[in-house]
Amino acid sequence: MTIPNFLTLVRIILIPLLVILLLENQLGKALGVFVVAGITDALDGLIARMFHQKSKLGAYLDPLADKLLLVTTYLTLVHLSLLPIWLVVIVVSRDLFIVVGIMTFIIHGVKFEIQPSILSKITTVMQIITVILALSSPIFSFHNMLLYSSCVATAVVTTASGFHYLMMGIKIWEQSRADNDLDIKEDSQNC
Repeated sequence: MTIPNFLTLVRIILIPLLVILLLENQLGKALGVFVVAGITDALDGLIARMFHQKSKLGAYLDPLADKLLLVTTYLTLVHLSLLPIWLVVIVVSRDLFIVVGIMTFIIHGVKFEIQPSILSKITTVMQIITVILALSSPIFSFHNMLLYSSCVATAVVTTASGFHYLMMGIKIWEQSRADNDLDIKEDSQNC
C-alpha cells in the first residue's frame, strides 16, 4: 500500500470520530479532527505527485474519502443546526448526482477518467472553509455574517460545479455513443 492511499484510509477512519465529537458537542475537538483530515488530504496528493505514487486505487479512493468526509460532516452540522438545510441539500445533491453519473457510466461500459476540474477544487475549498466557520461559530459569535456569506458562496460554486460535471458527463456520454456507433459501422463493413 502506498503512503498516499494509507493517508486516504486514515481520513476515512477519522470520519466516525468526527461524527461522535460533533454529536457530543465537542466542537473544538471536532474542528481539530477535521483539520487533521484536511491535512491528510493535502499530504496524500502532494506525496503522490512528488514521489510518483499515483495509483488507480488512489484515483478512486481519494475523491470517495473527500465526499464521505464532507457529506457526513454537512449532514451532522445540519442536524446540529450549525448549517442551513438548503446548503446541505445542495452539497449532498451534487455529490449524489456525481456518484449516480459515475455508476451510470460503469453500468453502461462508458470509459472515463476521474480528474477533478478547477471549479471542483474551488468547490471543495469553499465547502471546507464553510465547515471550519460553522465549527468555530459558537466560539466566535461575531462572524455569523461571515458564515452566512460563506454558505451562499459555497452554494453558488457547488451548483456551478454540479452543472459543469453535468456538461462534462453529457459530452463523455455522447462521445462514447459516437465511438460505439463507429465501431458497429466498421464491424458491419468488415463482414
